[in-house]
Amino acid sequence: MNALETIRVVDGRGKTITTAVVYEVVMVLDEMEVGELLEVFTDDFGPFDADITAWCDATGHTLEAAQSTARGRRFVIRKGDGISNTSTLAMVISPDGLEELLSPLGFALAAALEGADVSLFFQGPGVRVLTRNFHPKLRGWGRPFSRFAAAGMAKSGHVSAHEKLRQLHRLGAHIYICAPSMEHFKVRRDELMFDDVSAVEYLSFMPRMAEADAQLYV
Repeated sequence: MNALETIRVVDGRGKTITTAVVYEVVMVLDEMEVGELLEVFTDDFGPFDADITAWCDATGHTLEAAQSTARGRRFVIRKGDGISNTSTLAMVISPDGLEELLSPLGFALAAALEGADVSLFFQGPGVRVLTRNFHPKLRGWGRPFSRFAAAGMAKSGHVSAHEKLRQLHRLGAHIYICAPSMEHFKVRRDELMFDDVSAVEYLSFMPRMAEADAQLYV
């Protein structure tokens, strides 16, 4: 491989969340032609090797190189034709706490980045997450320190719940909201961050759950 072949670069250094880096990779690869090369720089953090390898295998791109540099790790990815991913994920999200949202939205994003068809159903307090002015907070005694916790998460690469939802939306995720929960928690339709959120009840979402390869209830 000739270094001159590389036409685009993603610098993910300073982040330890692989989905944050891979999302940037996906956005750049979407603008590239099949066969072109992308150079990705990350910190020397073990999970990057495993996760980027797994992502390339799942999506049909070729990992040409993975090597250490003076400032971390360097990956070279050749854009492939892509693999048709027919897997599906259906997830029910009820909490609206800062820490409780990290894992479910992270798993949903990982699935979407690998091309899975993702459906999210927000119910209970979770309906607040879909409002434009929502800011998640820690639970209990840590609540006054929510802003500091969010800043620490952002430094490591954890984007906000809203940004994860925007990323999922761009990747084609289907987003549903529980209509009775909207009424109970006083969430109006004009407050939602997306115009195409489907306001439904359990019976409408159950077919998504029944057909999904993976179901998660949080």
